[in-house]
Amino acid sequence: MQEVSSYHQELTNRISPIVDNLFKRNSLYLVKLKKWEMIEMLVDLFGKFSPEEMRAIKDDDLTRRIDSILVLEAVSGTLNDLTPEQIKMYDEAVKRK
Repeated sequence: MQEVSSYHQELTNRISPIVDNLFKRNSLYLVKLKKWEMIEMLVDLFGKFSPEEMRAIKDDDLTRRIDSILVLEAVSGTLNDLTPEQIKMYDEAVKRK
């Protein structure tokens, strides 16, 4: 049990500063996402990798992966925020393409 908790803390310690930096650079994240919820979700997600696999991922690669996940999380609910008129305009624009 101690080993699992230790690995969880290791992931949190590695992921948190990356998420902090990404949130500082992208205002969309600040508006759309809750930082601690994203950190918890990412720790759970990357916790599926073994400690050896995670340690083999370079920081710049991990940052790119996390950024891609945050982008998807931030924009996934965007259509839900639209008014009925905006949805109609969106549907019409999609039909024209």
